[in-house]
Parts: sequence; C-alpha cells; structure tokens
Amino acid sequence: MKKLKAGVIGLGMGYNHLAGYMKHPDVEVVAVADRIESKREKVKKEFSLPKVYAEGIDLIKNEKLDILSVAVPNNQHRDLTIAGLEAGANVLCEKPMAMNTAEAQEMLERAKKLGLKLGIDFSYRFAPQSLAMKELVDSGALGEIYYGRSVWLRRRGVPGLASGFNTQGGNGSWFFNKCESGGGPLIDLGVHRLDLALWLMGYPEPAWVMGSTYCALAGKLAAKCDLKYTVEDLACAMIKFKNGATLELDAAWAANIKENEQMSTRLLGDKGGLYQYNLNEGYTYDIEYYQEIGGKQFDSKLHSSHDVRDAFWLFADAVRDNTPFLVQPEEGVTVMRLLDAIYESARSGSPIKF
Repeated sequence: MKKLKAGVIGLGMGYNHLAGYMKHPDVEVVAVADRIESKREKVKKEFSLPKVYAEGIDLIKNEKLDILSVAVPNNQHRDLTIAGLEAGANVLCEKPMAMNTAEAQEMLERAKKLGLKLGIDFSYRFAPQSLAMKELVDSGALGEIYYGRSVWLRRRGVPGLASGFNTQGGNGSWFFNKCESGGGPLIDLGVHRLDLALWLMGYPEPAWVMGSTYCALAGKLAAKCDLKYTVEDLACAMIKFKNGATLELDAAWAANIKENEQMSTRLLGDKGGLYQYNLNEGYTYDIEYYQEIGGKQFDSKLHSSHDVRDAFWLFADAVRDNTPFLVQPEEGVTVMRLLDAIYESARSGSPIKF
C-alpha cells in the first residue's frame, strides 16, 4: 500500500502531530514548516526530515499532501486550512478551530465542497478515560443528563508569561495577544473542557448563553514585564440547552485558588453522576461514578480502561480507510458559536440567544 504523505505546519503543538504521524506505519512525513529556525533545525535533525520550510504556505504549494496538520497561532488557522484543502490535503487543525464562527463555518463548507476530511484536535477526547466515560454515558448509566460543570483553572499559568519567555520582539506570547489568539484562557483551556462536556452530553443544541470575562491578575503580571496583555485571564459561563440541560464552564490562567492546576468535569443525570478530576494538580485523572441501588448510595471508581490511539494516528486511519474521524468539523463550529456567544455576552452584559 502506498503511504500517505503528511506535512505539519507549526512545531510548537505541531511537534506532537509530527511525532504521532511518524509512528503510523502507513504515513510518511515529507515536510514541516515553522517560522522559528531553531525549531526547524531541531526536528529536521531529530526525525531526519527531507524538507523544512519557514512558511507554511510554501509547504502547501510545493508538496502534494494527503494529510496536513495546522498547528499555528489561531489567526492563521482559517487561511492555512483552506489553502491545504484547496491543494487536495485532508486537514487536521489544532483547537480552537478558528478565530470566530464565520471563519470556522467557511472552513467547514470548503471541506464539504471539496469532499475532504477536516478534523479538529480536541485532544482530551483521545484518552482512554474519555472513551470509558463516553461508553458509560452512552450505556444509559447516567440516565438523562440535566446538569454539567467543566472547569480548568490555574493559579498562575499564563502561556509565555508563566514560563518566562518573550516572543515576537519582546511583545509577549501570542497567546495573550487578542489579534493572534482571539481570546485568553476561554479559547485556550476552556475549549477543551467545553468540547469534552458537550461530547459526553451528546452535543445538545444550545438555547442561550450568559458569560463573563475578567482580567484581574494577568494584565498586572504582564505589565511588570513591560508586556502588552489584551485578553481575559478568567472566563465563566452558563449554557442552557434546548433539551433543558445546563452546563457551567470556568477557565482561568490566573486565579487566587489553592491548586496550581485544577481540572474537572462533572455530569449529573437522573440515574447516576460522573466526575473526572485531576490528581496532584497535574495531568493524570481519576473518574468516579455515583448511583443509587436498592435505595442505597454507591460510589465506584474507574481502575482500568482500554488503550486509545492518539488523534494523529486516528486521523490517518480515517483518511486511509475513508471512515469518520472522532471529531467532526460541525462540532468545531458549534464550539466556536458558543465561545463567540460567551465573549459577546461578557461584552454586552446580556444573555445571547441562539
């Protein structure tokens, strides 16, 4: 079988894309691109890559790809994704899908018109525990889910600022430049917890959103480093769905909390409850399930789960076999609609109806 030819644009998060594709027996990574020379040289040497480019658009123009990963600042997602699709590549785009709903919708429509796959890397779906939770929910163990809360809060964890590096001539990280990112922790962290909760809940149709954003801490921290900070450092929202369910969402890069990092997703149903939470303020998790049996209250904990391939392997499988990818672009558009509504509600001080 002829191997699928893959390319990766962006070698920050894109490094994981590259490493993932390199493990797949039916994929050949033919080129990568990044504007930072040191990143290009590092991966060229580490993976013995034949071609590296400074500009992603040059990679798209010069290489005939079956798969293209787009893992660059958010304001480049739309243009590079559409260019890749028009060049004949199936595209896996990093989250968030785009800067706004209009861009995301345009990406979706172009992929459909061209008959190509467009996947979004909502990476928290691609974990053994996530699949175990989804299987439990789909089995009916929770019954009708009427409430959820999904959270990702950091005590002090602003990308770039927290790690002590400056980029782009001392202007700070692109993450807290709204023109490049589109927003702060809501669009960076909250997008993960939002998709995970929506996926578990069956992606119900939203009715209205009420949101708030704040910048109480991170702007001051950036100012001490003579950096311009133009996004929120905390966002919160309530989402009401047309089926009657409610979801609360919280995301922060900087907040006066006990933990350095706190992540959780809770779902309540009329037959049972599900709770995932991180351990030791890190990136390992436990899952607990709560139910009533014979009038008695029982708690249980997940102790093992089946292995799950990562997004990159599964996207390659979907392209090779022409089968559905786990994350559909329509879901990426829904997430963008909700993010836009939260920001608009925060700006206007009023609920946003769908």
